[in-house]
Amino acid sequence: MENPFKHINQPLKEVPEELKGKVMHDIAMAKLLMELAELFSYNLGYIIDSISSKRKK
Repeated sequence: MENPFKHINQPLKEVPEELKGKVMHDIAMAKLLMELAELFSYNLGYIIDSISSKRKK
């Protein structure tokens, strides 16, 4: 088996543009999903808290 750590000090290779585009698109989609999940999770807690405080009154 080849030692992968021997390649650490070698110069970086250029990545094809279509691969860069796909990776950036995947990162953008993951970021969008994380922001949507954050939006709904924080607002859901606020809604539950406001409803429970209104019921007590």
